[in-house]
Amino acid sequence: MNLRIFGWSYAVTAASLVIALLYGGWEALILCAVLGILEVSLSFDNAVVNATVLERMSQFWQKIFLTIGILIAVFGMRLVFPLLIVGITADLNPVEAVTLALERRPEDDPTSYAYLLNEAYPQIAAFGGMFLFMLFLDWVFTERAHTWLTWLERPLARMGQLNRLSVVIAIVSLVLLATFLAEEPSVVLIAGALGLITYLAVNGLGDFFEQAGQRQLEAVEEEAAETRNGSGPSQLAKATGKAGFFLFLYLEVLDAAFSFDGVIGAFAITTDPIIIALGLGLIGAMFVRSLTVFLVRKGTLADYVYLEHGAHWAIGALAAILLIGIGYHVNEVVTGLVGVAFILSALASSIVRNRRLAAQGVETHKTADELAADHSSV
Repeated sequence: MNLRIFGWSYAVTAASLVIALLYGGWEALILCAVLGILEVSLSFDNAVVNATVLERMSQFWQKIFLTIGILIAVFGMRLVFPLLIVGITADLNPVEAVTLALERRPEDDPTSYAYLLNEAYPQIAAFGGMFLFMLFLDWVFTERAHTWLTWLERPLARMGQLNRLSVVIAIVSLVLLATFLAEEPSVVLIAGALGLITYLAVNGLGDFFEQAGQRQLEAVEEEAAETRNGSGPSQLAKATGKAGFFLFLYLEVLDAAFSFDGVIGAFAITTDPIIIALGLGLIGAMFVRSLTVFLVRKGTLADYVYLEHGAHWAIGALAAILLIGIGYHVNEVVTGLVGVAFILSALASSIVRNRRLAAQGVETHKTADELAADHSSV
């Protein structure tokens, strides 16, 4: 079953790594692998959310999300979107961006892709850094049933009781960084403000579609109770379709948001659109889809409870590196390894926790809600 679900992902990964090796040698292969691992890890919690929502959708809408949805995720967010960012910030259209990247002119050539992107990098760093920083702050300021870095996560969660604290911290940080690191403070301020606005807009859309889908789902459940002994299956099917449609929109917004942080994080590792497309668009997106299918069919969520924590701390690290990149350059390989280190540490902690609880006779192969309930009693 696992090979049937992950078979295409393994094949696409192997092909992508070979292409990366032929394209840019061993360094390109390493960066491609790092991006793939990072995207899968950062999107693991997205796959968990997808699986949770997909379980409430009809089989038809599940197929729609896993077919049309993956096309949007791969070609829309992970292939086209990075080129749009480069085009807007470096004043290039996507075709020019790809052409220049493939030509791989010397970095000191003013007409080269690397030179143009390097000139625009403070804007990219401010925009993406603020988006990821807000994502990290909103997560770390939320109280949770269990914690990984308890000594740090619990005090931060208590601080998060102050309304809009994440927005205040993000704006103050942006002003300070623009003042002390940026050569053009006004440009960085505008780019950072757009990143903040984009996050708030995406987050708001996600909440809206989730609530709309939930309302439709509740209407379906009420109608099902009323018509259980009656003759209203056609009307029930229509209501289920409306609920599925809103939940589909909600999942697409969520996927876009998680794809967005992966794309922005990728710019902290490499600015090559070919490597980004291979690592995120092919390896990452395919494995996220496979993970979603696996979680739905397996019927269990969050076996590794700290992986979400490690992913978000990796996001925080990427955000910090991007914001520092407004004024200073950080080696791309180091950046990628920092994120992977957080995720592997969280994975190892989850395995140790599961073994400890298993030795105590506590079942860890449960849903997220059941795991949270177990944690509160341990």
